[in-house]
Amino acid sequence: MRRRLPRQTPAALQRGMSLIEIIIVIVLIGLVLTVVGSRILGGSDRAKTNLAKSQLTTLAGKIEQFEMDTGRKPASLSELVTNAGATGWLGPYAKDAELKDPWNNAIQYKVPGESGRPYDLVSLGADGQPGGDSVNADVRHE
Repeated sequence: MRRRLPRQTPAALQRGMSLIEIIIVIVLIGLVLTVVGSRILGGSDRAKTNLAKSQLTTLAGKIEQFEMDTGRKPASLSELVTNAGATGWLGPYAKDAELKDPWNNAIQYKVPGESGRPYDLVSLGADGQPGGDSVNADVRHE
């Protein structure tokens, strides 16, 4: 003997999401993607700024090593890569790529530095221009 299933009404067979519910879900997904996307892109900017700080610290160590070997500070950062006739030069101390910041701008080097510092090392930030704020702000070695 076969068992009969209860009969369903046509309204019960057509259950699903209404157009309004679908639109609400799409809007919510869009909002979530917007928030997540902005956090990921903002994280990239922070990472590049932190990388620039670390890079300047490493480069400062290479300048100090150059000074210990030659008895003077390099006149330009290019002296860390190739010998410009410095007595006692034991380099290369750096590679050409290390003389550019994470935004591919040349790192600024000035001897003597401002405010009585022996030298200044500065990354000009994402815009490559002095000053700025946020990701465009200068990153200085202290």
